[in-house]
Amino acid sequence: MFDHSEQEAENIRSFWFRPGWPTAYKAGQYTELTLPLTNPDERGDKHWFTLSSTPGLEMVSITTKYAGDDKSSTFKKYLFHDLKPGDEVDLAAPEGDFVLPDDPTIPLIFVAGGIGLTPFHSMAGWLVQQDQRRNITFMYGVRNESEIIFQDTFQAAGVEPIIILSEPSPEWTGKTGKLDAQTILELTKPAPNALIYQSGPEPMVEALESQMKQAGIPASRLVGDFFPGYSAV
Repeated sequence: MFDHSEQEAENIRSFWFRPGWPTAYKAGQYTELTLPLTNPDERGDKHWFTLSSTPGLEMVSITTKYAGDDKSSTFKKYLFHDLKPGDEVDLAAPEGDFVLPDDPTIPLIFVAGGIGLTPFHSMAGWLVQQDQRRNITFMYGVRNESEIIFQDTFQAAGVEPIIILSEPSPEWTGKTGKLDAQTILELTKPAPNALIYQSGPEPMVEALESQMKQAGIPASRLVGDFFPGYSAV
């Protein structure tokens, strides 16, 4: 059942649901949401979403971006404009292996493009909940300052993101450009045993994986998760 939504940025919103299954999932896992559309377009009435909420809470959340009425699917239009508190939806039990390693000593590199930070937000929230610290370096690429979200949770987890903007305002004094393997490896300087987690639009994740392998990073150290339907950041 849909409970409520929260505005995270001008075009980004979190949607909270009361699921009909136990909430003992792992941070970083995903679910499939089906909405009661009467006339869906070719993109259908169901979408996959990583859970952005922290495991163990009474409710679960997804966080997604709205591209505007002229570009968005009937699914997204219904989600942002028509879904009302109390509405029944179909939310599948979480699954997926884009999760933290069992060994807490392994160094981690998190690379998120845009809304791809949602699994990392869930992981950071879980670390705070468990009062656990891990060796995490986080690179977060978005278009502009208005799309930077969830920073309080990462700070609480002791994770200070390296933020890179592709279309910054004149006031931005941080790093600019696009996420590519060369930039990531230069800024993060991963340890030989570090795992590199990559999450974002499908073209971005595929390109980064190819570039990482060309740079000599073995496939065993790469962990990928992509969001279909989004353009690369």
